[in-house]
Amino acid sequence: MKRIVQEILILTASFLIPVSVYPNEIFAIKAGRLIDGKSSDMKSDVIIVVQGNKITALGKAIDIPENAIIIDLSDKTVLPGFIDAHTHIMIDGIKVGDDQYMNSTPYRTIRAVASVRKALWNGFTAMRDMGSCGTMYADADVRNAINEGLIPGPRLWVSTRGLSTTGHFMPFGYTWELELPKGCQIVDGPEMCLKAVREQLAHGADWIKIFADWGEVSFTEGELSVIVGEAHRLGRKVAAHATTREGTEAALKARVDSLEHGWGLNDELLEEAKRQGVYWCPTLLYLEPKPPQKPNKVLEDFFVTLYKTLNRAYRGGVKIALGTDSGSSGWSTNQAREFEFLVTKAGFSPMDAIKAGTSVPAELMGQSDKIGRLAPGMLADIVAVQGNPLQDITALQQVIFVMKDGEIFRHEGTPFIGGATCTPFNR
Repeated sequence: MKRIVQEILILTASFLIPVSVYPNEIFAIKAGRLIDGKSSDMKSDVIIVVQGNKITALGKAIDIPENAIIIDLSDKTVLPGFIDAHTHIMIDGIKVGDDQYMNSTPYRTIRAVASVRKALWNGFTAMRDMGSCGTMYADADVRNAINEGLIPGPRLWVSTRGLSTTGHFMPFGYTWELELPKGCQIVDGPEMCLKAVREQLAHGADWIKIFADWGEVSFTEGELSVIVGEAHRLGRKVAAHATTREGTEAALKARVDSLEHGWGLNDELLEEAKRQGVYWCPTLLYLEPKPPQKPNKVLEDFFVTLYKTLNRAYRGGVKIALGTDSGSSGWSTNQAREFEFLVTKAGFSPMDAIKAGTSVPAELMGQSDKIGRLAPGMLADIVAVQGNPLQDITALQQVIFVMKDGEIFRHEGTPFIGGATCTPFNR
């Protein structure tokens, strides 16, 4: 199966890769407005020099190299490439069970190629993928294909299969006579947990994902301790799907590194998360596109509570990383809407919302010395938008320029290979 997936990726590569029309050149980007992802102020009239795949200089009084290609974004806002800390590239708005029963892993891999390209096109130059949803280690194959330059897409950190226990993961409601495949790896007891962590890491997992709950707590304290302990011993972090108070408490007790969804958080658990330095990915985009057809008091109360809790977490200093759960909600929705929800519904300042989608997830993934902010020595992951997102956060949904690793993947202008665009620049 792995060979089939790799062959599919190679076959699709020749017509999917946007390429810079100026490979291995020096670029000088003239930024009218610059948000660097780390500081709290916006700078004006800044020049960014990019050589190879890194930013080599940034500032107002910068000598532009004679042979540099000028990219004039003097009427635009330039930012670090966006980072989504919770996605599922192997699904596209289809329930895990339905998807894996209807569609083959090769088909879902082809579809993932299109999904990661959409994400990059919208300015997301890095993503943490939170589960392959029944496709085994195909997410690692997609990551490898991106890294090898076979297909365009964000930098990916993947968690492959995810871990849950018997009776605590889909599908539900089928006859016991059917042995249906699960959308994650089922483990019971410390020995299975230990082996599964090692197995997933051996097959390319960057993170370990656990389902701390699914309606009720999934693991025993001993099982969680083994999973988190072994992952940490081997230098990897653990993300916990946690939607109940009990599951969240169990995950924090086990010392996970991030809480996904976090709908069961209360003030006491927020304080514990802050004390431990645990990150929260609230995945608002997954919730918001599905308004009820008629008034639903329970759902309305849920949203009120969630956004009040998120606001308290933000003001209380809990680390909030932008995570959309894209894939679960489909890839046709622009992930950058998550910035909008953080501002308009959770009360974030526009600048702090931008940090939640740049420097904060970079820290979560241990990549803050490479991505998430614009500074000399950082990788050249750069986006630009038409308006001023500090005045209108929805401007982040109107990306017009994308550079990743020093290569231009989007710039409004003359079309070229793969449907991407690039304007011929004057030296």
